[in-house]
Amino acid sequence: MNDFPVPTSTAIAEGAVLTPEDWSRSHDRMRVLQARQTSQRPKLLWLLTGPGILVMLGENDGPSMLSYAASGATYGIGFFLPFIVVTFLAAFVVQEMSMRIGAVTHRGYGELIFQRFGPFWGWMSATDLVLTNLITLITEVIAVRVGMAFFGVPPLLAVGCAVALVAVTSSGARYWRWERMAMALALFNLLFVAVAVLSRPSPGQLVNALVTWTPLPTGSFQGFLLILASNIGATVTPWMLFFQQSASVDKGLTPKDIPQGRLDTAIGTALAALAGCAALVAASTLFVHHVDSGSLLGGTGYAEALQPLIGTFGSGLFALGLIEAGAVAMLTISASTAYAVGEVLGGSAHSFNRTIRQAPLFYAANIGMAVFAGIIVLIPGMPLLAITLNANLLATILMPAALVFLLILANDREIMGARVNSRLTNTFGALIALLVTLAGSSYAIVAFINSLSNKAS
Repeated sequence: MNDFPVPTSTAIAEGAVLTPEDWSRSHDRMRVLQARQTSQRPKLLWLLTGPGILVMLGENDGPSMLSYAASGATYGIGFFLPFIVVTFLAAFVVQEMSMRIGAVTHRGYGELIFQRFGPFWGWMSATDLVLTNLITLITEVIAVRVGMAFFGVPPLLAVGCAVALVAVTSSGARYWRWERMAMALALFNLLFVAVAVLSRPSPGQLVNALVTWTPLPTGSFQGFLLILASNIGATVTPWMLFFQQSASVDKGLTPKDIPQGRLDTAIGTALAALAGCAALVAASTLFVHHVDSGSLLGGTGYAEALQPLIGTFGSGLFALGLIEAGAVAMLTISASTAYAVGEVLGGSAHSFNRTIRQAPLFYAANIGMAVFAGIIVLIPGMPLLAITLNANLLATILMPAALVFLLILANDREIMGARVNSRLTNTFGALIALLVTLAGSSYAIVAFINSLSNKAS
């Protein structure tokens, strides 16, 4: 789809069939065309901003922020601060490819897998995504429930609010409206920056960690590998590929929009990295005061533990940030599931620019996944936060295969033409795939060896 004006009555009279989705996108593209023709670069960026910021801040979800907090509470300010920055740089490389493929092909990731590699791999990737997303959505509902518990909100009401948010934001039959509501909520991820400031970290220690990657982690090697893999899974995950590529298509990005899409992704990367590092810095106060991070995997956890150290206001901001992280991730992860389901079922409409009546399966998948996750969280006796680190670990284990498919698609000249990956992008992409594979497999091997040792003893 190239830039084009709003369809005229003449075009309609000549037999063109225009859906409400066509009309919605034509108005959006008209505004983009006008901004481009009049050289209004800030307005052009504003119109084309969205998928990149949402995918990055959406990935700063409940498990991710708790993973960063666990890094700070367990090891303090040191190795993991620059490591988080590096993982976000890796996420930018991956998501730039996803955005570019969507802008050039006008096809979602799941749809392209199905078309280029056949039904087996299409169904396999979609099934993996749905199951992984369900597990992740459970952790997002947990994050909202745990955050609201800090303010005394009952579990049933907290979970109901989380599920209702998904239903309300997706009821407008307009991608632009859904995207702007999600973006407005996503910006509250920066609450973690305020919490970090209130924790009063040493500027010298921050600079030293970023430059020298020290002090290095000590203690259990298995525990270190778990947090390492969890941090990787907190920034590079399969659902991000499905979401950004499909959202870029739903937004109507074209090859001309790739520079703005790249900048959109870069802005999202910078904001998300800042918030992720801030969560680590805020929780490092617990490390300084020798609070056992292993005791924080239940109840309101980190927010309560921080209260006597940074005050009620600061710990309240942490709890609000946790609510935001879970809520935004519920929107984006539910959307990625709906996109994937619609894309593998070829004849099914899969767009926020369609009404519920026009795309029943899309909305059923979007809202139904959130409802199902909410029901599971409310089951008595669920371990709640004990599964959050393992949710990210699962994403790390499943990511290498998704990266391989992404690299193949991004180098396919038949669909990408001259916009295939550069040699540098391919080098970085291969290194990222290797890093993710090593992180997941190393933890699995060490955990297996330790389990054998424990049985032998």
